[in-house]
Amino acid sequence: MAKKAAITRSRIRKPGGRAATAIAGRAQRAPRSAGATDDAPYHHGALRDALLQAAERVLERDGLAGLTLRAVARDAGVSHAAPTHHFGDLTGLVSELAAIGFRQFNATMDAARATSAGGLERTMAAAKAYVGYAQAHPGMYGLMFRTERLDMSRPSLCEAAHASFAGLAAAVGASRHEQISEEALSLEQAAAIARAWSLVHGFTMLLLDGRLADILQRLPNGTTVESLLEAMLKATLFRPPGS
Repeated sequence: MAKKAAITRSRIRKPGGRAATAIAGRAQRAPRSAGATDDAPYHHGALRDALLQAAERVLERDGLAGLTLRAVARDAGVSHAAPTHHFGDLTGLVSELAAIGFRQFNATMDAARATSAGGLERTMAAAKAYVGYAQAHPGMYGLMFRTERLDMSRPSLCEAAHASFAGLAAAVGASRHEQISEEALSLEQAAAIARAWSLVHGFTMLLLDGRLADILQRLPNGTTVESLLEAMLKATLFRPPGS
């Protein structure tokens, strides 16, 4: 019996044994928030950013209908109360997410314009980048224009959306060889901006919905979406002032 007890004690004391490992695991376990559950670990650091990243993943995977506070919390691996704590409600969350979308969108457009030399080339590059961003981020692009779901009074969203319009006005002005101030437009300038936006946005929505497939398959082999867009832009947008 004494020999058996000694063996038992040596097993308990053995470094790396199952009992020691379990104790070490409990000692190293991170503290949990009051609202966290066993299947919702507590996140240290930039939880707000983690929630927005999770929201973008849910949006692109499940669409706007699947974007709920609980779905975001589940994807981020946190308590279901965390999104409410940081954004108040679903409108607050999707509004901040849309602001991120506009900033991504604006950066994509700016990068495209920066690689082109002349005004017409910059406008063409920006239009292609517009369509390319929507193809790469269809969920985010759709959210950005769902005004009824957004709180446009939120400073981050208002600023990002205004910057997007300013970029559009500048691009149209460059194609018309004139300076356009987005704060005060002439009727001709407003018509030019609305025409450009309607054309590119309408083209983008038809493309995302698969409605251009019939047209594209009737074109010569090798005709791309970009070449179709470019032909439309050349025929419609590049008009001098007064036209």
